[in-house]
Parts: sequence; structure tokens; C-alpha cells
Amino acid sequence: MNRVVHPIEQESFRRLRARLDTSHFPPLTRAVVERVIHSAADLEYAGDLVTDEVALEKAHAALHAGAPVVVDVEMVAAGITRRETVCRLRDAVAGPGLTRSAHAVRLAYEQVGPGALWVIGCAPTALEELLTLDASPALVIGLPVGFVGAAESKAALRESGLPAVSNVSEKGGSAVAAAALNALLYTPLSHSDPHSDPHAEEKQ
Repeated sequence: MNRVVHPIEQESFRRLRARLDTSHFPPLTRAVVERVIHSAADLEYAGDLVTDEVALEKAHAALHAGAPVVVDVEMVAAGITRRETVCRLRDAVAGPGLTRSAHAVRLAYEQVGPGALWVIGCAPTALEELLTLDASPALVIGLPVGFVGAAESKAALRESGLPAVSNVSEKGGSAVAAAALNALLYTPLSHSDPHSDPHAEEKQ
């Protein structure tokens, strides 16, 4: 089934590529970088994002094989329209030394087990909690935003050695986190060169 791409989106990507050369990125990295930039209209993400093509390839295969997708907040879930997601924030409660977001991560892990894709775009404490679990994720998209703990939690994610998409700065957010996951969703399994056509990567 092909994803119908609106002409405004096509023009947006055309302008993005006119202003920024992304041709040197490997296919899935390029898809993630471009879609994140598109979601935020922020070209600086090209130098801020940290990705690994091999990790993305494995995560892409797991995603298209039906691996669960866990999100930290409903705003991230709202941005992922082509896949059901798990968000346990409504069931979570804060406790001593434990935020609601961190408790939601515990609840979600109890539900989905290892091998999920985790998409964290809001709460640094959710990412910090995930790093304490033996979650064996297929991928962690760790792009929480904020002046307190966001950059530090993303640095800890990179130091953990887990397969990940992160960024160095304090910026991030639900929209860009969802966009990174959507980049993998929209890229078909046969993606040897998904950018030979400007939107071939968005067919599924």
C-alpha cells in the first residue's frame, strides 16, 4: 500500500534538499535526518542528530516484522499514525524518587518485554528509567526536550551502547521523535536506494 504524499509535503522536501545536501548520508540515516528536519523546520538537526546505519537497518527490519512501538507520551503516539503504539502514562503514578514518566516506562516494559522500539520525545526521566532496565530494545529513539536532564539523558543513551537515535543538544520533542520513527515506517523493506525518487522512501 502506497502512502499518498501531499503536494505541500513534496514541495517542503524539495526546498529542504535545495538548502541542505543530504546525499552523503546512508539511506535510512538520510530518511531519519530529513524527516526530523522537516518536522521542525530546523536544518541544524543535520549536525545534531546521532545515528548508526547498521542499527537503523536492524530496527527497520524489526519494525516491519511487527515489533512493538512504545512511546513516552500521547503526543508522540499522535504523530505515529501508521502503527499502534503502547503508552502507559495514564496508568502510571509518581512515587518517591520515581516520576510518572519513569513508572510508565516500567509498566510498558512489563507489557511488551524485550525487542521493542522505544520512542521518547518528552521526558528525560523516561529515558533514564529505560536505561536502568534490561530491555534489549530493537531501537531507542531518545529525543526528549528540555533544559533539565535532556542533554544528559541523551548522552547516557549514547554511552549505553544501545541501538539508538539521539541528538546532542537540549532540543527535541514529541514531533521530532515521532518523525524519526515515521521515517523508518515510511521506508519500504526494499530500500537499497529509497532516495532515487524524492519520496520513494515513504511508500509502504
